Amino acid sequence: MAKTVGDFVLERLAVWGVRRVFGYPGDGINGITSALGRQDKIDFIQVRHEEEAAFMASGHAKLTGEVGVCLATSGPGGVHLLNGLYDAKLDRKPVVAIVGQSARMALGGHFQQEVDLLSLFKDVASDFVQVCTTPEQARHLIDRALRIAKAQRTVTAVIFPNDVQELAAAEPPSTHGSIHTGADFRQPVILPGPEDLERAADLLNRGEKIAVLIGAGAWNAPEEVMAVCDKLQAGIAKALLGKAVLSDDLPYSTGQIGLLGTKPSWELMRGCDTLLMIGTTFPYSEFLPREGQAKCVQIDIDPTMLSLRYPADVALVGDAGATLRALLPMLGQKDRSAWREKMEKNIAAMWTEEERKAHIEASPLNPELFFWQLTDRLPANAVLCADTGMSTTFFARAVKVRRGMKTAISGTLATMGPAMSYALAAKFAFPDRPAFAFIGDGAMQMLGMNGLITAAKYYRRWQDPRLIVAVLKNRDLNMVSWELRALGGSPKVEATQDLPDIDYAAQAEILGLKGLTVAAPGDVDRVWDEALAADRPVVIDVRADPNVIALPPHATFEQTKNLFLALARGDSDRRTILDQLIKQFAA
Repeated sequence: MAKTVGDFVLERLAVWGVRRVFGYPGDGINGITSALGRQDKIDFIQVRHEEEAAFMASGHAKLTGEVGVCLATSGPGGVHLLNGLYDAKLDRKPVVAIVGQSARMALGGHFQQEVDLLSLFKDVASDFVQVCTTPEQARHLIDRALRIAKAQRTVTAVIFPNDVQELAAAEPPSTHGSIHTGADFRQPVILPGPEDLERAADLLNRGEKIAVLIGAGAWNAPEEVMAVCDKLQAGIAKALLGKAVLSDDLPYSTGQIGLLGTKPSWELMRGCDTLLMIGTTFPYSEFLPREGQAKCVQIDIDPTMLSLRYPADVALVGDAGATLRALLPMLGQKDRSAWREKMEKNIAAMWTEEERKAHIEASPLNPELFFWQLTDRLPANAVLCADTGMSTTFFARAVKVRRGMKTAISGTLATMGPAMSYALAAKFAFPDRPAFAFIGDGAMQMLGMNGLITAAKYYRRWQDPRLIVAVLKNRDLNMVSWELRALGGSPKVEATQDLPDIDYAAQAEILGLKGLTVAAPGDVDRVWDEALAADRPVVIDVRADPNVIALPPHATFEQTKNLFLALARGDSDRRTILDQLIKQFAA
């Protein structure tokens, strides 16, 4: 048969280097779906829900740096993509959504599944969203969607009415008004000017107590960041998205920053006189130095993100790796200082304290112990994906990530539900690497259980079949319960917070996967060893105590007051919470 627009779209994606599309079929994309069966360049991954497809595309972009592509039918399919697309947009990752639409002659007629997709996607794909109305448009729409997604590190979308997909493919004619595009793209190296680099070096050289804060934008500069810290005798804190940039066991790495951060990171920011921020949009200014306390140099490839969280004295637009390489020869070597020594002592004490906290007794299990016991077992090439909630907090604090590992987390959107999809995306991108998904039972019930079906469908094609899904089962929307207490002074509201009791290990076994249960501290080591030796994906049902408190590095008076108000107002768990508080302070 003649080549259709659907065939052309897939061919053009392949020209751009796309090898995988995550999606779910529907009659709004029949033309593209049928084309998928006529080619062998694009691997179609069938998900259980379009939201999962968008999260997998986002996860692919976060873990590989490549463009993630998702495909959905018209109307409800397009609507379902939105949350995963916003996850990519807010974390500045390149994703292209290809969405079906009703036939052109039906548009405006209140037809079945007709949704104003241009308006729907106008925010999430604000840099580029277009409708293909003729075959001659397809080439430049796909080219521009890929080019803009890559160049702007953002989400773009192309909408194809279903009748257009089945028309004969056509190249643009050589006439007035036609568009002729190409597919070559190379990411430019962006570097600040010499004068700005000199200003930054002068400021950093004059600093005596220097703090470095890195985020995901420092992914290509681990050696340079360490060299800067060595020259400046600085300490380094990590925003959550920057956790995998450097090893957590560096003696000058204070770990995470923020509500789920560490005490040394809090002290680093409170004590510094100079701040160097590299590739981070960390949002919580209360955890940064007080305005006016520290001089600041910030490096970001996106000029719109400069001086947004802390006023920068020198704001450098540039790629992190290239900028630091240009900056390093200008920095003087500082002597080892009392500041650096104190910092390293604080960090060593932090890990000692973390080990003690992980071994605090709880009923039936302290979840921090489960995460703590993983670190020494982690394969060197592990891919670690954490959902939003208490699983993220314990992962951030207790698991020491090493260089060479990868992580995927929903940063700015902080949505529930993506960890399973991220881990699946990891297995398709890196089939020879073990992947981990850390999920609370709320997120598991929301979307993760669907992802298990996807894992069961595909795992036999993976070179290393290990996909380990650890579900913290406390039958509570735990982070929200703590937010109610600490932010609102409200007792836990059981009608909104309590979750159904599901045996996640049994769910895994039903699907032909391996199910394991951790019901007591004595189970932890054995279960981790069994999971890492498995020949298929594993679900670990972790029976976690919901009242183990992950105290912030600095609790404000208001937060403390609210917590005790919530307990005084009749919180059903007040006795066990008070017991855990006493144990935490003792540790």
